Amino acid sequence: MGLPTGAPVLLWFRQDLRLTDNPALAAALASGHPVIPVFLLDQEAPGTWAPGGAARWWLHHSLAALAAALAERGSRLVLRRGRAEEAIPRLVEETGAVAVHANRLYEPWARASDAAVATGLKQRGVPIHGANAALLFEPWTVRTQAGGSFGVYTPFSRACFAAGPPPQPTRAPTRIPAPDRFPRSDRLDDWGLLPTTPDWASGLRETWTPGETAAQARLDRFVARHLADYDRLRNRPDLDATSGLSPHLHWGEISPRQVWHAAEAAGAPRSKGTETFLKELLWREFSYHLLWHRPEMPEQPLKPAFADFPWRNDATALRAWQRGRTGYPIVDAGMRQLWQTGWMHNRVRMIVASFLIKHLLLPWQEGEAWFWDTLVDADLAANSASWQWVAGSGADAAPYFRIFNPVLQGAKFDPDGAYVRRWVPELARLPAALIHAPWQAPPIELNDAGVVLGRTYPAPIVDHSAARARALAALDSITRDKGAA
Repeated sequence: MGLPTGAPVLLWFRQDLRLTDNPALAAALASGHPVIPVFLLDQEAPGTWAPGGAARWWLHHSLAALAAALAERGSRLVLRRGRAEEAIPRLVEETGAVAVHANRLYEPWARASDAAVATGLKQRGVPIHGANAALLFEPWTVRTQAGGSFGVYTPFSRACFAAGPPPQPTRAPTRIPAPDRFPRSDRLDDWGLLPTTPDWASGLRETWTPGETAAQARLDRFVARHLADYDRLRNRPDLDATSGLSPHLHWGEISPRQVWHAAEAAGAPRSKGTETFLKELLWREFSYHLLWHRPEMPEQPLKPAFADFPWRNDATALRAWQRGRTGYPIVDAGMRQLWQTGWMHNRVRMIVASFLIKHLLLPWQEGEAWFWDTLVDADLAANSASWQWVAGSGADAAPYFRIFNPVLQGAKFDPDGAYVRRWVPELARLPAALIHAPWQAPPIELNDAGVVLGRTYPAPIVDHSAARARALAALDSITRDKGAA
């Protein structure tokens, strides 16, 4: 017995704010029923990591872009806020919807909330149909030969490549059938997602254009200009050589299938640049794989011994790191880029994370929380997996004793100092040979560059050699008897 043709179905948008290659949308259209698109702002479920300030800015503009795209196709985006297990069944009752279509989320709080939504809808005799719009592979489908989950990236990526390419992405519909009447909707401006006093988002506006159209344009530009050299240049923060797709992927303005196939098509036969880029896409998959199988990852170290690590509590050092005032130019450049644009180059993310954890001996969770609030691409799986990787406490972790030297990292990956000059302009007149360690510059060079250490630019807040020795001693304190590393 089929569903009544006049009754609508709900299309529940989440982190899938696009019309192209959207499986839940395709299923809703295939049902033959009028479709009511809805976005629910649910920040109240237990354990929810509500979007930080930069992510809220992005969400506002992404929803505006989605609403405009729906309107072009004869539809409308309904906005509601509240607990999903209450709001979705309420919308079903208001509209007489006979089914709900949604793409899955994988965060621990979302899994619990989705189970509660499904229970509430089942009591009303209404099915909810889930689909995968965010990943190339569902986290439970990639298995070891023994049938377990992966804890190391390299064999995980091999298994993914062996599985073959993902399905081709589907096209966006030209029309979305509307119901006779749409339910009440909140006004996007009333949600207060944008900063007001003060308005700190000018750098975000100058750097980013949220939305599906901008995501596709960024992908096209990347594969045309930078994909071929990606393996050689991706670690250079002074160059525009990465895709910049991370916020678009997080909010689902473009699908990983679209990205995968665009890269394959541009790089066929598969080049070294293409292969390296696809491996980065699979690192994102691996992060979700870890989060699904280890839901404690955002809060707890995956290696239990690190629960006893002797972290320091130093609010002054944390503040200096957050504001880009550590006295190490490559670190400060990265933190200032983050503050101004809501994004940081991946190589520099590793450098600043290593500095916080190992030079300052501050908990990785402090860095994770700061990134969560300031990144436009703040993603629970990628953020927590990456911080644990640097900390040495994760499943596939860099060894803790790998401590980045920020001076050598700066000289290697920003050889001319262009990245530091852009984000730390008070050092702009220093020569490249000195810009990554201004405290080593002769007084005449500092004077000619207008640099007064401790006044125009801070002296290093910690000595690298002393900090390294302290970090290794801290590691020894938890591994001496437990063999954690």
